[in-house]
Amino acid sequence: MANHKSAIKRNKQNQIRNARNTHIRSTMRTLVKNIREAAAAEDKDAAQAALAKAIPYIDKTAAKGVIHKATASRKISRLSKLVNSLA
Repeated sequence: MANHKSAIKRNKQNQIRNARNTHIRSTMRTLVKNIREAAAAEDKDAAQAALAKAIPYIDKTAAKGVIHKATASRKISRLSKLVNSLA
């Protein structure tokens, strides 16, 4: 357990940041899952709507440092390709 005042503060900060990052990452994964489910059902309109919602959120996730910017770019690219491939 932390004994110094600075270590106690650092512990608190880490817990708060971990909770925030977990929430952001979880929400991003849910948005991605919604796109994949719409694509699996071959519902192009729903998939496009879900993609329009997910792209800014994925970018925001990368901007906050929760995921790497290259990871965000790769996710957006693959999801866009998936939605565009629907007939």
